[in-house]
Amino acid sequence: MRFRILNIATAIAIASVSGQAMAGKADDTLNVAFEEEVSTLDGYKEISRSGLILARMLYDNLLMKDLKTGEFRPALAESYTVVDDKTIDFVIRKGVKFHDGKELTADDVEYTLNQVTKKEYNTRYQITVNWIDVVEKTGPYSVRVRMKSVYPLALEMLAGPLPIYPKHHLEAVGSAGMSAKPIGTGPYRLVEMTTGTRFVLERFDQHYAESPKGRPAIKRMVAKVLPEANVQYAELMNGQLDWIWRVPHDAAKRLSARPNLTVKSAPILRFAFMGMNPNYNGGNSPIADVRVRQAINHAVNKEDIIKALVGGAAASIATACHPIAFACSQDVTKYAYDPKKAKDLLAAAGYPNGFPLELLTATSFPRAQVEAIAANLTAVGIKASINEQQSAVMRTNYIEGKAPTYLSSWGAYGIADAGLGTSPFFGGTGDDVVKDPQVIAEVKIADTTLDRDVRKKHYETAQKRVADQAYWLPLWAFSVNTAQSSNLSLDVDPDEFVPFYKAAWK
Repeated sequence: MRFRILNIATAIAIASVSGQAMAGKADDTLNVAFEEEVSTLDGYKEISRSGLILARMLYDNLLMKDLKTGEFRPALAESYTVVDDKTIDFVIRKGVKFHDGKELTADDVEYTLNQVTKKEYNTRYQITVNWIDVVEKTGPYSVRVRMKSVYPLALEMLAGPLPIYPKHHLEAVGSAGMSAKPIGTGPYRLVEMTTGTRFVLERFDQHYAESPKGRPAIKRMVAKVLPEANVQYAELMNGQLDWIWRVPHDAAKRLSARPNLTVKSAPILRFAFMGMNPNYNGGNSPIADVRVRQAINHAVNKEDIIKALVGGAAASIATACHPIAFACSQDVTKYAYDPKKAKDLLAAAGYPNGFPLELLTATSFPRAQVEAIAANLTAVGIKASINEQQSAVMRTNYIEGKAPTYLSSWGAYGIADAGLGTSPFFGGTGDDVVKDPQVIAEVKIADTTLDRDVRKKHYETAQKRVADQAYWLPLWAFSVNTAQSSNLSLDVDPDEFVPFYKAAWK
């Protein structure tokens, strides 16, 4: 996550010399800004959230997930059938047009999904494609997707990070060509681009009527990359921009006072936690005692930290997953803020005077939040010291058992499923430092079936044990602040894929 500081005086000064409103509602053009440069418009290669958001304007998927109900809605596929635990059949919608006017058929689906699974294509996030064995065309408008092994997140992937490209174009130009001249079936098409920094999209009037994305209300969209926060704030205030996001808590408060702006806060799938390794130092550490881990849970005043330092729509969590994720149980042991109980548990564990504890954390984790957690622990006798490292180094050191705890956050690839919340950390994988056999057994069952009822039952059993044993200190689910023109109606979805196709003028 990125956190930026608002220098309101500087922003106002920039606004005063930047001119008046140049676009927006008057000419039906939505002007937005991101802070991250877009490296490619190939959705399989892009790493920045801004680039992935633009890709979802240009391309469509076989399915689309309704984040409110958790159901998978037909998109390019009008229907699907789960044949068995490793096979799914899809019927492709007829009459869907690509931006160049050619019709979508099963050939495009078969070619795209088989191509992006190849090693030489080098899809950026292999977890999204490495489960596919082969995709077979079974008719002019039907395909069969075969998995290498049972993969319960197959529909999640097909509804999210796996867009469908036109075979004739991808075959001719490859990934680089798709980035330079993207052709999709999405609600917008690219009409102008300054590589990496400016993109002009126009409503695709032939977008198929049955699309769950709907027909955009706004004709044009201009997306710019503006790394400097004060430039974004200035252009928003003077009307050159209609929308920005990832606005820090303090900046959001100040911008909300501007009469022409609206500030919103939306919950997102990223959540924060403290991992605790009971096997640290061969199990010879205070963290090995469940009472100590429970004491740590009772010692941290999550609600006050959220109110003072996290802000927005952020909310505390109690489970090793995001509350809106499928199969993320809320019926688990909860640890209220109770310093006295924390001290009593420490004394019962043989640490009446506390002990020193290293908190490993990433430089990207907000320092003020880390310091607040450390202060809470110190107040009950746990003398917390902060060891701040680069994210990759921190993760490696913790996994290799070089620290008893670490503070981190996890976005689960924007997928609301316990299979990418609980499983990575407690399923016996390389990221699992706990290695609780009971938890691993439950997660393994949940991870190897498409039956949603079975998955839910076993994930919840695993999550209850994780909470009972206090292997984690679940902290809070983050939110994202947006600042936008008061004339604009637009909300951010929990997966952080901003649905600009839903934007409308008031």
